[in-house]
Amino acid sequence: MIPVLLILIPLLTGLLSFLIKEEKTVKGWALLTSLVTLVVAVTGCWFYPAAQLTYTTSWLPGLGADFAVGMDGMGKMLCLLTAISFPVVFVATQKNTYKNAGRFYGLMLLTQAGLTGVFLAQDALLFYFFWELALIPVYFLCSIWGGEKRIAVTFKFFVYTFLGSLLMLAGILFVYFHTADQSFAIKSFYQVKLSGAQQGLAFWLFFLAFAIKMPVFPFHTWQPDAYEQSPTAVTMILSGVMVKMGVFALVRWLLPVFPQAASDSAHVIIILSVIGMLYASLIAIRQDDLKRLIAYSSIAHIGLMCAAVFANNKTGMEGVMIQMFNHGVNVIGLWIVADVIEQQLGTRKFSELGGLAQKAPALAILLMVMALANIALPLTNAFIGEFLMFNGLFQYNVWIAAVACISIILAAVYTLNMVQKIFYGNTVPATANATDINQNVQFTLVVLALLVIVLGVYPQPIISLTTDTVHAILK
Repeated sequence: MIPVLLILIPLLTGLLSFLIKEEKTVKGWALLTSLVTLVVAVTGCWFYPAAQLTYTTSWLPGLGADFAVGMDGMGKMLCLLTAISFPVVFVATQKNTYKNAGRFYGLMLLTQAGLTGVFLAQDALLFYFFWELALIPVYFLCSIWGGEKRIAVTFKFFVYTFLGSLLMLAGILFVYFHTADQSFAIKSFYQVKLSGAQQGLAFWLFFLAFAIKMPVFPFHTWQPDAYEQSPTAVTMILSGVMVKMGVFALVRWLLPVFPQAASDSAHVIIILSVIGMLYASLIAIRQDDLKRLIAYSSIAHIGLMCAAVFANNKTGMEGVMIQMFNHGVNVIGLWIVADVIEQQLGTRKFSELGGLAQKAPALAILLMVMALANIALPLTNAFIGEFLMFNGLFQYNVWIAAVACISIILAAVYTLNMVQKIFYGNTVPATANATDINQNVQFTLVVLALLVIVLGVYPQPIISLTTDTVHAILK
């Protein structure tokens, strides 16, 4: 029942949140329920074998669809990331105020339920249902509580993701009608027999949906605007957890169902991913807005994950597993810093900042930890993941990997440039009266910094958790 509880707790408590009018009460309610979900997730990850973490019951018997959920190693890891992220976000943004807070936190918890369902679904139609459940609350969160340009940006986000969802639904139905038993079960999809042309058609229907969600170049244009205009709490979830839906779906649904088409298309997709890594990194160097810099940095990191997936070897796949978790930790830390700066100083522009380390030394130290993780410095959590992914790319093609490695240098340039412009030099009018971070923010950043260091020194828990998934996918 643990997989069911991971979905039901945020789903039911999210619906109840709409009835709570007092902002302080609903904040406490959301934090409490997210902590309960975290306890359940930790219990499932470390105290139960995968064989006991499944649940199946009839859902739409006329269509051959069941409510089937289960947690393998990758599912455990991503459910744990989701369960950690929400209480961290709620604590870090505790001081932020929202009009109609009950609706805001209700939609946030519904998003958590949808994300968890995506990572647990063992039925293609159920997977699609949770995919949409994760996205729909985000449309409302961005359009109601976003920035000045939120309507135009949310519309663009809606068009991109809605188009991707329609393509995926078409792909799911196409495969369904070719299964031997007319079933949406994941085992039936894995055993489906398709010709080369049929695989190619269905592969691209699925891949385009996943590429938009990650996003991969050239389907990335919605992301920087959406990250900039969304409330920072929502942006943390979008960047830290939701983009992993696309990477996860490549591994869970794309490679096993369409192995020949994946192999035939790998070269093109890897090249597009590497182009996206370099393009996003170069754009990040030119940014004057902290949110947009983090957004482009995220595109570069996801591009590397996509390339490593299609390299389709053990080393690269292990790196992807580790990096899905570690990137979520690191980027949420960066977004917390961005939120602190914007809330306190009223600006995110590097040209209007400087000398903040003199006023907020604790923030400077903790940001430096997250920044070093962002450039994958050895002994930080991102190092082992990026090392394995680049190693996997070298096994696939030395020249493509060599070009991709340029992004390492570019990441150091834009990340250290960000730190220098915000925290060092003389104070400016915007930072002259700044104060250090409050206890809530300091606590969350310390927790994330500890994860950065501990998983950098000893990444074996994540590797062990996902080993069986890697072997199963590669077979």
